[in-house]
Amino acid sequence: MSEVRVRFAPSPTGFLHIGGARTALFNWLYARSHGGKFFLRIEDTDRSRSTDEAIFAIIDGLSWLGIDWDQWERGQSDPVRQTERFEIYRKKVFELLDRGLAYRCYCTAEALETRRKEALSQGKVPRYDGRCKDLANSIIGKDHAIRFAAASSGAIIVDDMVKGRVTFEADVMDDLIILRSDGTPTYNFCVVVDDVDMRITHVIRGDDHLNNTPRQIGLYKAFGYAIPEFGHVSMILGSDKTRLSKRHGATAIQQYRDEGYLPEAMINYLVRLGWSHKDQEIFSVKELIDTFSMGHVGTSPAMFNPEKLLWINAHYIKTGDPRRIAELLFSHLQRAGVDIAKIDLNAVEQVVTALRERSRTLGEMAESAAYFFMDEIVLDEKAQAVLLEPATLPTLKYVLEVLASVEFEHDLLAEALKAVCVKLGQKLSQVAQPIRVAVTGKTVSPGIFDVLIILGKEKSLARLSRQIERMDGGQGHVATRPFVPTGGGN
Repeated sequence: MSEVRVRFAPSPTGFLHIGGARTALFNWLYARSHGGKFFLRIEDTDRSRSTDEAIFAIIDGLSWLGIDWDQWERGQSDPVRQTERFEIYRKKVFELLDRGLAYRCYCTAEALETRRKEALSQGKVPRYDGRCKDLANSIIGKDHAIRFAAASSGAIIVDDMVKGRVTFEADVMDDLIILRSDGTPTYNFCVVVDDVDMRITHVIRGDDHLNNTPRQIGLYKAFGYAIPEFGHVSMILGSDKTRLSKRHGATAIQQYRDEGYLPEAMINYLVRLGWSHKDQEIFSVKELIDTFSMGHVGTSPAMFNPEKLLWINAHYIKTGDPRRIAELLFSHLQRAGVDIAKIDLNAVEQVVTALRERSRTLGEMAESAAYFFMDEIVLDEKAQAVLLEPATLPTLKYVLEVLASVEFEHDLLAEALKAVCVKLGQKLSQVAQPIRVAVTGKTVSPGIFDVLIILGKEKSLARLSRQIERMDGGQGHVATRPFVPTGGGN
């Protein structure tokens, strides 16, 4: 067991949840920091709830985050699916049965429920009373389950990597059903068989599985397998200190991707939900692999803070490679109504450079950038109010005249607009705002020089000209319909 071997074992009943993604990340970092192996195992034995779509969503979410996994061994599916291993589980059940470590139970579900209620009414912990354990002979033709014969006395001690020493009394443990009467194996049994076959050395999972641990330890011992080290990570809570759910906002990793969060920002945020290294907030993946340890995982529940996630995402947008961010922005521009077939990467990269200081997500950036690439722009209400100012029309007319003879380069534009300000006796802000509104349809944008350069001379002049035409022709009235510029883009 010198090689660290861990696994992430989700049930495919929906999208990859924030909590599941963090569990996968902790396992992945632990394996990579020790030069070990990280496996993905799909626990799809609950056929009524498991779907192929959910399996794809899990794989898709992990892949987007950059969490890769190792193939278990040749000849096995990748990732491993429990439904493909049912015969192996049944074989292991009968192995325990033959060794006297399991027995057939003929109790009906109705009888078990009656005994459970009786125990509760007497203030006792409901547990199977073992009445079928000593049956001398099998009852031919009668449906039965198979139970594991658990130890009935003593203590089961778990030295947890996160919670420290946890003690369970064996006399409250049940004789676990390991094979149902319909022939299907149960969760706790499949988990242990898989862990044994995969030679798992460390089990890192949510603390909602802590109560399963003593049951599973008995099974590890029955198979003669060294008990893995366990680390049970506290749950993630919402702002109201209840378990994170949809009422607190998005919980699926893919939803954050679709809203324009960067994978490196999600990784950075997820790892800080319960783990710390000194006072450092921002980590590269290499830094995480170099510094991660289970000893720095906290015991208290982590609080999910959407604003903190936005702050981290904004940091990565601001400091990331503009070319890469531009490539990622295309899909968000398409959602914002831009025909991405008509734009090129260089133009998008220019926009990223102009907007990244003020964008927290790629979704926000795309909404702010759409006017650069749209054939039609719409004046928002604040923009229309600007154009109703009496001085706006003569200002735009003079600006159009000046800009028509200027090369669209930052210093030359600055010189030209400075001359406009002197001529009109206005400040730059008074001149820049109507230009901004005319070419973007908004009152907020990057610096006016950046906007004009990114749009290019032809498109900028066409938008100015069209707006002047609309204002002049309407005798000062600002039309509210979208307008189509007469010139092309560059």
